Amino acid sequence: MARYTEAVCRMCRREGQKLFLKGDRCYSAKCAMEQRAFAPGQHGQSRSKTSEYGLQLREKQKAKRYYGLLESQFHGYFEMAERRPGQTGENLLSILESRLDNVVYRLGFAMSRAEARQLVSHGHFTVNGRKVNIPSYLVKPGMVITLKDSSKSLEKIKGNVEANAFRQAPKWLEYDNNNLSAKVVAVPAREDIDLPIEEHLIVELYSK
Repeated sequence: MARYTEAVCRMCRREGQKLFLKGDRCYSAKCAMEQRAFAPGQHGQSRSKTSEYGLQLREKQKAKRYYGLLESQFHGYFEMAERRPGQTGENLLSILESRLDNVVYRLGFAMSRAEARQLVSHGHFTVNGRKVNIPSYLVKPGMVITLKDSSKSLEKIKGNVEANAFRQAPKWLEYDNNNLSAKVVAVPAREDIDLPIEEHLIVELYSK
C-alpha cells in the first residue's frame, strides 16, 4: 500500500497553516509553523500570487492532508460523493468524516489521525462487536464503535483519553465514557465538521 513517507511538517508549511498532523508537537514551540511559517523549498519565501487553479488545488491538497489520503483514494471518495443526492462538496466531507480512523480521532482515543489509523490497523477497536482493522472503513448510523477490553489498559490509549477529556464528541456521535464506546446516531452534517475547508473549490477543480 502506497503511503506518504516524507516529513509531515512540510505539509503544514506548504499549506501555510497548521494541519495538526503530529498531535502534541503541533501545540508546542517545536511546531514547524512556529519556526518557519513559509513554504518549503528554495523559493518558499518568494512565491508569487496564487492563481484560481492554484487556490482550488491547494484546497484539495489541504483536505487530503487533513485526512491522510493519497490522490487515488481521495478521488474515489469524490466520485462516491457525486453519486449521492445533495451537494457534492458536503457529501465528500461527510464521507471523509465517516472513516473509522477519523471517528477514533474525534472520540479522543488518538492525538492525531495518523495515530488513530495505526490504532485501528492494530485491531484495537470493534464495530458492532466485530474487530475491524481497516482505517478506511465507513461507519453508518446505528453502528457502535468500541475500544476492545484488552486495549483499555494500554498506557498510550489511557493517556490519550485523559488528555482529550476536554474534547467534546461531535453531535453525530453518542459517546459513552464509561464503556469507551460510541454510537453513530446520524450522518455527519456540514455544520458538525470544524475543519477550515472550502469544499466548493474542490468540486470546481474536479469539474474542469
